[in-house]
Amino acid sequence: MLQESTDTVLAEKRGPVLILTLNRPDRLNAWNDTLEQRYFELLDEADNDPGVRAIVVTGAGRGFCAGADMADLRQVSTADAANLELPQRNRPREFPLSVRKPLIAAINGAAAGLGLVEALYCDLRFSAPDAKFTTAFVRRGLIAEYGIAWLLPRLIGRGRAMDLLLSGRVIRGEEAHAMGLVDRICPPQTLLDEAVAYATELANHCSPTSMSLVKSQINQAMDSNFATAIAVADDLMLSSFGHPDSTEGVMSYLEHRAPAFAPLGPIATDLK
Repeated sequence: MLQESTDTVLAEKRGPVLILTLNRPDRLNAWNDTLEQRYFELLDEADNDPGVRAIVVTGAGRGFCAGADMADLRQVSTADAANLELPQRNRPREFPLSVRKPLIAAINGAAAGLGLVEALYCDLRFSAPDAKFTTAFVRRGLIAEYGIAWLLPRLIGRGRAMDLLLSGRVIRGEEAHAMGLVDRICPPQTLLDEAVAYATELANHCSPTSMSLVKSQINQAMDSNFATAIAVADDLMLSSFGHPDSTEGVMSYLEHRAPAFAPLGPIATDLK
């Protein structure tokens, strides 16, 4: 059973939606190993909890996530490069991409560096108009980290990705929305509620199994071709016709009622 965390990430249930709040407001929710471990634990629990059908991620205070904690970066930058190696993790940094349920970022403030990457790992991004976005890496003498060089061009195009990655400039929510970096602009005072309302709509009206498979289709198709995407869709379509959700989807429409789709099972037994 999901328990509310009182440390680096807070968890709050609103019906079928779980809200995860990065909770280091005095550091603009800067990322460290403790926060990462807790965040990933809660995502893992949510993915296996049938009572959770969608997840919203936001930040406490004025920021979403200001990137890697500078204290950690300072320690790494002063170490002997010959002795450095990537830390061992229980889950890979890109773990959020594997979550089967819709993952929506409610970006209330600064999303910088790794914080921006974490927002990109979400399926959709809602943003306040004045939220700040920056890749920041080149301004810290770093490279495009954690797969952002692959994700960003596919989201906003090569030229815009080059601009943001080479300059490290700060853009606001409105510009981010215009270039397709975020999907919806909301007033700061209603940002979280609007993200939760959207997540609730998905939870109440969309098949969890279908959403999981669609997420998988999109992720696979991004690194594939049209012919392969068609072939995968044909196979999945035939399987879906024999799934109970297909019958329920049709009957709920004909009977003018909300569908009663079954929740996703634990990962090991989920329909593939």
